[in-house]
Parts: sequence; C-alpha cells; structure tokens
Amino acid sequence: MHKTLQPEGWLAPRGYANGIEARGRQIYVGGQIGWNGQCKFESDDLVQQIFQALRNIHDVLAVAGAGPEHMVRMTWYLKDKKEYNARLKEIGAAYREVMGKNFPAMTAVQVADLVEDEAKVEIEVTAVIPD
Repeated sequence: MHKTLQPEGWLAPRGYANGIEARGRQIYVGGQIGWNGQCKFESDDLVQQIFQALRNIHDVLAVAGAGPEHMVRMTWYLKDKKEYNARLKEIGAAYREVMGKNFPAMTAVQVADLVEDEAKVEIEVTAVIPD
C-alpha cells in the first residue's frame, strides 16, 4: 500500500514515520479541530479535543472510502506545546483508539493562536488510496 522510509542506522521514531512513499488517489483533509459535526465544542480539554479532531478526520476519510491506514502525512497545530508534551501518554491512547497503529509522516508545531478561540489543536491530513 505505502512504504515507510527509514534511513539505515537511524533510531526508529515512536508514533510517526520519518517518511512515506505512496502512489494512488490523493485525499486532502483540511484542518480539523475538536468540535463535533455541528461545530460545537463538547470539551475544553486538550486530549478530548484531539480525540474529536481525529474522529472528524476519520469521518472525512471515510467519505472518500479511505481509512487511517491510508494516511501518509499529518500536521498538528497546537496552542500549548508544554501541555501536549505533558500529556503525550493520554494523547497516544486517544490516537490509537481512533487511528489504530497507523503512523504517517508527522509534524507538530506550536502556533500563537487558532481561528476558533476555543480550539486547542488543529490537525490536517493527506491520505493516498493505492491504485
């Protein structure tokens, strides 16, 4: 389906891939935040917002006939990297609950703010369904 790119001699990354090679139909999921399908936040907790954003991504991928196994790239925009780092274990559990053990190439950055004031995270995804 796709190939993980791991340079020889490098330590294996945990929870992401250094690179992915893929060929097929491309799907681009715009930034998803921690609100539900009716654009309502059900929690102001970072882990719960991440869980909801991941569910949103899962649901958008499903419309294209794709799933977490088709993800090749994720970008996470976070308002508070210290909270993110302090809660990695909980975040990892939420991630695996929604996405399983599918770990695309991933970038996480702290940003000054997000457009929605209540949002603590925004996540965008690129997926590829093989030919």
